[in-house]
Amino acid sequence: MTDLEKAIIALDGHSVALCKGDKLIIRDGRGISPLIELIESGEDFSGFAAADLIIGKAAAMLFYKLGVREVYGKVMSRQGAAFLSVHDIPKSCGELCENIINRKGDDICPMEKTVAGINDPDAALAALKNKLNELKAGSRP
Repeated sequence: MTDLEKAIIALDGHSVALCKGDKLIIRDGRGISPLIELIESGEDFSGFAAADLIIGKAAAMLFYKLGVREVYGKVMSRQGAAFLSVHDIPKSCGELCENIINRKGDDICPMEKTVAGINDPDAALAALKNKLNELKAGSRP
């Protein structure tokens, strides 16, 4: 069984799974938060295969930052797929969609809007962290 197949199986009931050989990493959380936590951990994820529930351009850029070698998304946007292709990261998905939609279902995901005009993964990470902080600050009572 390949690392990607192991990651896809491990994704069941979780947000994201990464696999490389005998090492399996599973994270849960909303949206791109688990990916940012993995980046901030400082661990080396180079060469891992990754599976995620939803991969838009924002997640694709974070997977690139993590150094993964291949990615599967249960749902993947065309923009996410295009970013992965440009960076020679093999990808596959269960469903390819035009855009990642927000939780309410009435607009494009705010993380996707945040990276729409950004092509540099470092700039994207900074912008996404700022956006998450804004959203957290706005949700406080």
